[in-house]
Amino acid sequence: MRPTIMKFGGTSVEDANAIRNVVAIVKLAVNSRPVVVVSALGGFTNSLLRSVEIAGAGEARTASKSLEPEFERHLTIAEQLLNNERRATFVSAVGDARSKIRQLHKIIAAHPVTSPPLQDEIVAYGEHLSSQLVTAALTAAGVDAWHVDARSCIKTDDVYGAATPLPETSSAILAGIEPLLAAKVPVLGGFIGSTARGVTTTLGRGGSDYSAAIVGAALNAREIQIWTDVSGVLTADPRVVPNAQTIPILSYQEAAELAYFGAKVLHPKTIQPAIDKSIPVRVCNSRAPKEAGTLIVAESEAAPQTVKAIAHKNGITTVQVTSARMLGAYGFLRALFEVFDYHRVAVDVVTTSEVSVSLSIDDAGGLLEMLPDLEKLGTVEIEKDRAIISVVGEGLRNTPGIAARVFSVIDDINITMISVGASSVNLTFMVEEARAAETISRLHRVCFEEQFAPGQVSSDLTIIA
Repeated sequence: MRPTIMKFGGTSVEDANAIRNVVAIVKLAVNSRPVVVVSALGGFTNSLLRSVEIAGAGEARTASKSLEPEFERHLTIAEQLLNNERRATFVSAVGDARSKIRQLHKIIAAHPVTSPPLQDEIVAYGEHLSSQLVTAALTAAGVDAWHVDARSCIKTDDVYGAATPLPETSSAILAGIEPLLAAKVPVLGGFIGSTARGVTTTLGRGGSDYSAAIVGAALNAREIQIWTDVSGVLTADPRVVPNAQTIPILSYQEAAELAYFGAKVLHPKTIQPAIDKSIPVRVCNSRAPKEAGTLIVAESEAAPQTVKAIAHKNGITTVQVTSARMLGAYGFLRALFEVFDYHRVAVDVVTTSEVSVSLSIDDAGGLLEMLPDLEKLGTVEIEKDRAIISVVGEGLRNTPGIAARVFSVIDDINITMISVGASSVNLTFMVEEARAAETISRLHRVCFEEQFAPGQVSSDLTIIA
């Protein structure tokens, strides 16, 4: 039987009750040869990253002290879930983590240049401890679980903080996990890996989903399940639209677009390994495991009105470069993108005219350093506090009238950087961040809460936030 990959996010392992839910879910699935991938306890990764910042400012002792409440939280959960022997083993693991992180803080404080690789070393303890804790909890509940150090399976390059898995990862996963499946439930931490030299790396924020997909692809899994705190991919962020609904089924392409443009229940990289091996991905709620969630497959039927979903992403900065040298010339775009490549700044949306190019970025941290290089190419204008809105649906590009139907709902809101046709399932535009929630709420109300005559946007239109 092909295995089932079960990935549990931070909120699914945030406390003793949450881990009890995980144990119950895995026990019910034990005959489907589960492989369990877990994130760090909810909030712990942020605490670890903050501790690195404090240590980098020269305050090693303060950095270590800031993590004490988190270590105590781990120990409290162990007290509630584990018997004496298993608890003693986990207490020892926490003590070892405390000691090693303390030493790493001292090194960073004394030599801040060492921070990137040592930050990954520190942050990896989140998943390393949670995977050991979940393994012990499963074992205490009668599941024959086996802890696997993900660093032995996920082999990456040395781009610390955002490492890319190498081809040899597949063979490492097969060697380290497949032999266990006949009799054990392997449990490993997501998000972390190691270089060929054995140096710890991380795959970037949200990388536990990616880890699950990589493991699933290597093992040719039956299904990859992403267990979170919502019942699948919702029609809107419930913080914006309280009555958001679940989308029952999405295609890979639709889900990839939604993930990239802001659907937070999926990491943008998650879908690709599943696409490569045609493995279904199911998004489930660990707090309501009987609910069906969202199934993501190779193809799904187009909605009657074509538009199926809308994603949004806040905190966007737009950069416009204008130059007469661009008109009728070749090589300008290459030079422009080489600047972004050199400064390692990722671009979301691109629109062009005869003499200008507009781009959006969601991390403006490197913009100030990049600005002089951009100004060599032309006049640069920067606008902050923008939001990307992305309309998604199978057959979008070939259906007349979609743009008019969408924009008529928000005809009094300023729209910029419209991009249509680059993808067959995507229409993307930009609004001021201050009006993003209003835009989403209006679209949701019109598409879900009002009735329309034939030919108008119907209640099947889905919004993702």
